[in-house]
Amino acid sequence: MGNFKQLGVNKNFIKALSEINIKEPSPIQEASIPVLLDGPTDFVGLAPTGTGKTAAYGIPLLQQIDSYSQQIQAVILSPTRELVLQIKKQLFKFTKYNEPKIFVEAVYGGEKIDIQIKNLSRPTHIVVATPGRLVDLIKRKKIALKNVNLLVLDEADEMLSLGFKDELDFVLKTTQNQGRKWLFSATMPGAIQQIVKQYLSPKAPQISTIKKSVVNENITHQYVPVTRENKNDVLIQLLDYKKDKKGIVFTRTKKQAQQINELLQNEGFSIAALEGNMQQKEREKVMRAFKNDSLQFLISTDVAARGIDVKDLDFVLHYQLPDQVVYYTHRSGRTARAGKTGFSIALILPHEMPEMKEIAQKLNFSFKKLK
Repeated sequence: MGNFKQLGVNKNFIKALSEINIKEPSPIQEASIPVLLDGPTDFVGLAPTGTGKTAAYGIPLLQQIDSYSQQIQAVILSPTRELVLQIKKQLFKFTKYNEPKIFVEAVYGGEKIDIQIKNLSRPTHIVVATPGRLVDLIKRKKIALKNVNLLVLDEADEMLSLGFKDELDFVLKTTQNQGRKWLFSATMPGAIQQIVKQYLSPKAPQISTIKKSVVNENITHQYVPVTRENKNDVLIQLLDYKKDKKGIVFTRTKKQAQQINELLQNEGFSIAALEGNMQQKEREKVMRAFKNDSLQFLISTDVAARGIDVKDLDFVLHYQLPDQVVYYTHRSGRTARAGKTGFSIALILPHEMPEMKEIAQKLNFSFKKLK
C-alpha cells in the first residue's frame, strides 16, 4: 500500500489528514485518488459503507479547486442532511492548512431555504446538497452551475432507494455537457448502471474494492432465534450484555421505533429514538448526545438513520430485518468503520429464517448463531 504522498496528495492535505488520524490510505482511497488526480475523467467507485469514500473523492476534488476564484466549481450530491453536514465537516478538516481558503456550503431540506440562499451569496467553491433542495434552488435561479466542472454523486444507491431518481436526472441533465462526473456507491443495482450508461463517459474508469461481499468484511453477522413472546426480553438481555458498548437498534416502522424506545427507557436504558419527521434541531440534539456518549443507544428506522456516521459504534441490532436487501448493507455499515471491527445482530422469528438466509446469500456472507 502506498502513502498519500506517493498517491500525489498535496503536503497541506497530508498534514490535515494526519491530524485527524488518517495516515494511510484505505483501499478505495489508494485506488481512486491517483486516477482522479490524473486528469479530466468521469469515474465510478464502488466500496462498502464506512471505508473512506469521502476522502477518496474529497481530496482530489479539493486539490483541483481554484481557491482564488469565487465561483462554485463543484457540487456533491448526498442522500440526507445528516450526511451532507458530515461531508461539509470533513472537507473543512481536510482544508485546515489550505491557503487561500476553500469555502464549502451545505444546502438541504428541513432548514429555511432563505438562510441557505443568503449563505450562497458569499464566496463559495463547493456546494454539498441533498438532491431535492438543489433542484429547488436551481429552479428558483438561486444557484448557478455554469462554472461547475465537477459533480459528485455520493452514496448513489441510497439516493435512489430514497426516491431521488427524478432529481438526479434533472441535475445530471442540467450539467450534462460540462465537466466531470464521479459516482460513488456501496452497491451497483440496475438503476445505478443505467445512470452510468446514460450520463457518464463510456470510457469512465470503474474501480471496485468490493471483493466477494458488498458488506464490510470487518463485521461479524450474528442472529438470535426468538419467539413473539420472548423477543422483547431477548432484546433487553442483549442490550444489558452490551451495557458498556454503543449501538443502534433498527426497526422497520416509526411506530415500532417509538414503542421499543418507550419500553427500553422504562427499563432504564440510556436511549433515544431518531424519527424521519424530526425537526433538524431535535435530530442534531439527539446525535450530539449520542456522539459525546451522553446517550448509549439509538433506535431508528432505515430512513431516519441515513447518513449517520458515529465513531466507535460497536454494534447494530436488527429488531426486524429490513424490507430490502440493500438496507441491510447500509444498516450494518454503520459499524466497523475506518478499519475497525463491529457486530450486526438480528433477532429472528421462525418464519424469518428464509428471509435471513436470502440476505446472507445475496450479500455473500454467513450468519452465526449467537447463544
